[in-house]
Amino acid sequence: MFTGLVRTIILYILIIAGIRLMGKRQVGELEPSELVLSLIIADLASVPMQDFGIPLLTGVVPILVLLCMTMILSVLTMRSVRFRALLCGRPSIIIREGKVDQREMARNRLTVDELLEELRGQGFTNPSAVKYAILETNGQLSVLPFATQKPPNAQQLGLEVEQTDLPLVLVSDGRLLERNLASLGLDRAWLDQRLAERGCSSPGQVFLLMADRKGTVYLARKEFSV
Repeated sequence: MFTGLVRTIILYILIIAGIRLMGKRQVGELEPSELVLSLIIADLASVPMQDFGIPLLTGVVPILVLLCMTMILSVLTMRSVRFRALLCGRPSIIIREGKVDQREMARNRLTVDELLEELRGQGFTNPSAVKYAILETNGQLSVLPFATQKPPNAQQLGLEVEQTDLPLVLVSDGRLLERNLASLGLDRAWLDQRLAERGCSSPGQVFLLMADRKGTVYLARKEFSV
């Protein structure tokens, strides 16, 4: 039993390391080669997890080989445009100047229903409002509307807009994140004062507290304890 637990933990850590090597993208955003790698690694790890008679190296060695190949392919795709196009494919323009390219849809096996669903998901109900719709190599549809379909921004309206700062989490579920507090140039005395102003005596009573360099504070008290 203990041996099986140790084997499972080792393979689990190895799979997590492999996924981390592929970056922070979600499964739906993986390139074809990355998706295939994920499936193969999961299949290789499942065999020594279930059958204790199979040596652990039977699963570890192929996984390490695949991870090494992934690193090599990543370097090659960064240095060679042709190799990147061969491995990952090229983006396809599905809509150009409001007109649907039926050949590109057929080549990518994209149905009308799928196209309209993607457009609706980005706030467009009619292809005529779209200047370009590009099917990316990860399967996502990038939609670029005509200029007349875009909402005006502050610069176009001649408005002065104050720049916003990135808030940091100072207290998360009762836990004080001292590193974030220090990065904002704040101290515990400042934090205690902000807590007292909102009727809290300690970080343990706070569910979420965020602040930025301009002094803007968001605080949500704990409603219950788990």
